[in-house]
Amino acid sequence: MKFATDAVRVSVPATSANLGPGFDAAGLALGVRDELSFRLLPTAGAQIEIHGEGEDTLPRDESHLVVRTFRRALDELGLPQAGVELVAHNRIPQERGMGSSAEAIVAGVSAAVAFAGYGDEARDFIFDLAAHIEGHPDNVAPAVYGGMTVSWDFEPKTEVPITDAPSSKESNVVPVSGDAALFPGSTEPFKGGYHTVNYPVGDLINAWVFVPDYKLSTEEARKALPLEVPRTDALFNVSRVALLPAAMSGASGRDTNALLFSATGDTLHQHYRSSLMPQSWELMTFLRAHGYASTISGAGPCVLVLHEGDDSAALTNLLFENWLSAGHWRMLHPAIDRQGVLFGPEEA
Repeated sequence: MKFATDAVRVSVPATSANLGPGFDAAGLALGVRDELSFRLLPTAGAQIEIHGEGEDTLPRDESHLVVRTFRRALDELGLPQAGVELVAHNRIPQERGMGSSAEAIVAGVSAAVAFAGYGDEARDFIFDLAAHIEGHPDNVAPAVYGGMTVSWDFEPKTEVPITDAPSSKESNVVPVSGDAALFPGSTEPFKGGYHTVNYPVGDLINAWVFVPDYKLSTEEARKALPLEVPRTDALFNVSRVALLPAAMSGASGRDTNALLFSATGDTLHQHYRSSLMPQSWELMTFLRAHGYASTISGAGPCVLVLHEGDDSAALTNLLFENWLSAGHWRMLHPAIDRQGVLFGPEEA
């Protein structure tokens, strides 16, 4: 395969994962975007220019996550390795729980897809490869498709033939034998790997992100999680995450903000990480004590608020004296992004 163009542009939105109860599954795209341009070079290697977030800390060589992912995607697409110039204008805070690593991975894959001459028809490929590189799909899915997404990993079981299953009620995964097995009444075979579904987000749903002046790595945050949790905690989260689509739609016929508050409750992960980000935990619980649907954004330490209607003035008044005035926090009010990644040839 040959390159279809010698320069492409990519734009990827920030994302907030989990949304409270949907650990490693739910995600929301936000209207804060990193803009990247790629140009092929006649010589090997990477030339990198970074503006904005991470300009003082991100590497400017082949170890940059965007470049590493770009090269992996070139191989997957059958394109030759080539020198590349990358210019990144970053607005997504780094290591704050707003999907900066998913953004970098989606950007690298999307750039390779654009160089191959593909467009929106390759969006599913971008999701599949990016999710496998990231290792979980919760941020990748909204970064690719926009809006609110719920994702899952469907790995078929091949060791037990379906006819030998002792009872369909005893397993929550239907055992299949190879890729030839079909869903009843469908011509589509079982497909392992990551999948995602978009849910509508109501036009009146607003999001705010409170960004602290400290970082927390996802790896460190994951180490704080237990291997087992009480059944009551698991049941709590199941009931809450099931409410999320109705709450986020704003069309349930119920009090949307009351539903959002219930739907963003969590017992599986946030409190286990609280000692790693006590300021964020304090802010989140303070906001919930005042009736706001607030969660830790992803692995943290950003704090997310979801609310029907623009309550910016009330939030500012509530938080200014004890939180915002000292300069340790900044409040963002991004739109809900409904487009996901944008990519294509660089316009002359």
